[in-house]
Order: sequence, then structure tokens, then C-alpha cells
Amino acid sequence: MTQNPGLRDLQVRLHHRFADAALLQRALTHRSFSADHNERLEFLGDSVLNLAVAHLLYEALGTLPEGDLSRVRAQLVRQDSLHQLALGLGLPDLIRLGEGELRSGGQRRPSILADALEAVIGAVYLDGGHAAADALVRRLFEGVQITPALSAASKDAKTALQEWLQGRKMRLPQYEVTRILGEAHRQTFEVACHVAERNLTQVGQGASRRAAEQAAAAAMLQALEQSVQK
Repeated sequence: MTQNPGLRDLQVRLHHRFADAALLQRALTHRSFSADHNERLEFLGDSVLNLAVAHLLYEALGTLPEGDLSRVRAQLVRQDSLHQLALGLGLPDLIRLGEGELRSGGQRRPSILADALEAVIGAVYLDGGHAAADALVRRLFEGVQITPALSAASKDAKTALQEWLQGRKMRLPQYEVTRILGEAHRQTFEVACHVAERNLTQVGQGASRRAAEQAAAAAMLQALEQSVQK
């Protein structure tokens, strides 16, 4: 296992050489591949990540109130952010998936990659302790500009759209589920967002109705802001 070139190279990128290489292999194993999968490591890594990011923010933005610090942390540890970090580490080429997940594009699925990154953080914590995991998290986020502006950016799209419309004395948007695709255990929802005053409709998709509404709201907000700029 320690001779696997992919795992060896990943350890170089992590700046951590595992004493127990089986931990790293488990962190990269999805439940569809084996009963010895990464979900427990993901559970641990989620807590380690949140603590490390909280410590980082306490140092970098110590004058911000607790609520703003929480919003900045939420922005940094959200699925999209972790997905991008996982791509940067090359996790899609290393994660082990069952045949069904492979066929459905699981190697590039944001949720799977974000979970795997948290599992890797948990594995580093078990193998090297808190200092090693904290150092890893700091390296992962060293290219991110940590500023108070991240607090505003963490506002979800539906809230941001609502505030945009209310600020212009316009009615709230209407959301409607237009399609549900896929099998019952793996559905994709399609939601349309309508803004009557502008006669605009934007569509978003997601693994849940809530996620699809957020995607539709983000598309609507972008369309409205572009229309103002014209």
C-alpha cells in the first residue's frame, strides 16, 4: 500500500507522511467500494476542520463578532469550497468507488470529493495528531484571502435574492418544482424561480428541492444584476 505511487505523491502534496498508510487508503474509500469505508473518518475530519478553521479565523479576524466569524467559517468549509480543494489535491484520481458510482460520475461529484477531503483531514489527525491536522488545514487555505467580506459572501442565494428584491420594493420570488429526474434514491430536482415584475424565470437543479431552489435563486440574482448593468 505504501508503494502506491498515487498515495505516495498525495502524501507529498499533503506535507504529511503517514505512519499508518491504511488510514489514508481508507479515507479515499467510498462506501460503494468497501465496508472499510471513509464515513467515520469524514465524521472526525469535519470536527477537526471546523476547529482548525475557527482557530485560523480567530487569529486573522479577531475583531469580528462571533456571528460574523461563524458566517466566514461556513463559507470556507461549505461543500463547494472543499470540492475545489479536493480537486487541487488530485483526489478524483485516487478515490475508490464501486462500479455504479464510477459509471455515474462519482469521481467528480462534489459531495463525494468534499467528504473524502474531510476524511483525509481526519486520517491526518489520527496519524499525526492535532498539530499535523491543523498545519494541513492552514496549508489548504493559505491561498484564500480571509477578509470580513467573506461574511457577506456566505449569505445564501435565496436570502440575497429576497433582500435584492425588497430593497427595490418588488414582490418576493416564486419557486416551482418543474421536474424530478432519476430514481427515488438518487433524484435530481429542477426548480423554476419567477420574478413577476421583471417577467423573468430562471431554472436551477440540485439533489434536493432546497438545493435546486438555491441554484435557481443564484441564477436569478445573476440575471437581475446583469440587467441592471446594461
